[in-house]
Amino acid sequence: MASRIVLLGATGHTGGRVARSLTARGARPVLAGRDAGRLAPLARELGGDDGPLETAAADVGDRGSVRALVGRGDVLVTTVGPFLRLGDPALTAAVAAGAVYLDSTGEPPFVRSVFEDAGPRAERTGAVLLTAFGHDYVPGTLAAALALAAAGPRAHRVDVGYALDGVRGQAFSRGTLVSLLGVLLEPGHAFTGGRLEAEPAGAHTWSFEAAGRRRRGLSVGGSEHLTLPGLAPPLREVGVHLAWFGPGTPLAHLVAPATPWLARVPGARAGAVRLADWVGGRVAEAPSGQGRVRTAVVAEVRDPAGERVARVELTGPDPYAMTADLLAWAAVRAAAGGVRGTGALGPVQAFGLDTLVEGAASAGIVRT
Repeated sequence: MASRIVLLGATGHTGGRVARSLTARGARPVLAGRDAGRLAPLARELGGDDGPLETAAADVGDRGSVRALVGRGDVLVTTVGPFLRLGDPALTAAVAAGAVYLDSTGEPPFVRSVFEDAGPRAERTGAVLLTAFGHDYVPGTLAAALALAAAGPRAHRVDVGYALDGVRGQAFSRGTLVSLLGVLLEPGHAFTGGRLEAEPAGAHTWSFEAAGRRRRGLSVGGSEHLTLPGLAPPLREVGVHLAWFGPGTPLAHLVAPATPWLARVPGARAGAVRLADWVGGRVAEAPSGQGRVRTAVVAEVRDPAGERVARVELTGPDPYAMTADLLAWAAVRAAAGGVRGTGALGPVQAFGLDTLVEGAASAGIVRT
């Protein structure tokens, strides 16, 4: 392995799962976080007979400590969120160092900023930025890329739908819930009419079938909007939809047009952040249904007349297991020199479609 892998946030729920997935793949990552007392036992546990893994103290509140983590050619994996509030120090450090950067975010404003703001800077330094490299939004990108390849020049619109089955109790981790609530009033985006446009989350719904059931998903700004158009020049419309909210979907759709106006109310965004922190202090760190939840992702491509010309459905494990394995696979491959290009890249652009299919399969994501 030619490059170091540094994992920031190793003692968190998602970070700990990534650490275990990395060592299961033969890697010996540097475990980084703000609490050295929690890092040490994890390093001993995962180090095995070869001795404890290396650890490093770093806090996103101290940018210098994060910059010190990473050098040129290193692979920095970060699970420290909410990313809109806490993600910039790691991103900036990777860009400055010319490193490979991977994160677990699903926050639309942060994803867009990686491509539009950090991406050009990364091209100048030789850094590679792979944002949202987990359940949000690798399987949707993969399903859509496969469908677009099948559709060829007839592709005009692609819709992606994410669904979960087997959810009981607390569906999401504390970090996910804080992230979701924290971006309620932040601008979203969509790819429509051949260009990226501002659009609030939930502005549209899409009915689709996944794992044998009819679902209704809410539109959201994913990384697919930013990465899929480059794979299919005829593509003019991209929709990404989350069928996570059950009976709350129609209500969220009705409220969505009001969010841009609410965001202009003085103190509203700060209030959303306080609400997110309040909820975060009252829920468990880990979701209650780990291991039982299954993911289904569907992509459908239509031609200019609206006729469906291709469909791909993927299934996989629960979102947290999937995210950990995808990040670990990508980090190990990147450390071995397996990423092509610089700047902000989508999963297909970074690894190629066939290689991404193999990597997804190693994370339990298969085509049905």
